[in-house]
Amino acid sequence: MKKCVFSGVFDPPTKGHEKTIEKCLKIFDEVTVAVMVNPEKQPLLTAEQRKSLLEKLFKGESRVKVRTFSGLAADLLKEENTPFYVRGVRNTVDFEYENSNNFASQKLNKDIITVYIPAEQQDLHISSSAVRILQNFGKDYSGYVPEKILPDLQKLLK
Repeated sequence: MKKCVFSGVFDPPTKGHEKTIEKCLKIFDEVTVAVMVNPEKQPLLTAEQRKSLLEKLFKGESRVKVRTFSGLAADLLKEENTPFYVRGVRNTVDFEYENSNNFASQKLNKDIITVYIPAEQQDLHISSSAVRILQNFGKDYSGYVPEKILPDLQKLLK
């Protein structure tokens, strides 16, 4: 059985995250989605709220497991017993950032195999940061968030 880890802050989960996970399911038998907790960041939503939104988004999909994690990706992969680390990329800036992190992670865990999944062209503008900015200015962000969790996110952000 091939299993991968797709981690991120997911603050909040977006259509881009959803599509990346769906693509993972076409490649892997199981996907662990890890909501990363970074004590240096002040997220809009709590880790449990982000986890709950992702669980609802993939409710009924037994091949997706959602968890929280505080630590390094190299440790997460060892804990999940898989070398496959999925990263979603929108552009060359994302790629350079993720590739640099990949080299650092491989120093800690030489078995890591990073899989880059590019965003679809029509989704290049979608990011959690864009959702937060739109929300802060009272603008519509519904086109960025999966319909299945949009009402829940709107309640959380009131």
